[in-house]
Amino acid sequence: MEWQPDAQAALKKDVPFFVRPAVRKRVESMAQEAGLSRIELSFYVEAKASMAPK
Repeated sequence: MEWQPDAQAALKKDVPFFVRPAVRKRVESMAQEAGLSRIELSFYVEAKASMAPK
């Protein structure tokens, strides 16, 4: 799955390295479910918000 550079930078900034692979996999899974072929910053922000504890 292709990531836009700004989305990838946000992932690196927001998510600690030790959980980053799991978060990346989850975001990519959410994108596939939404029918997307690339992760853009706006989608990443929405996905991150939906995964955050409430």
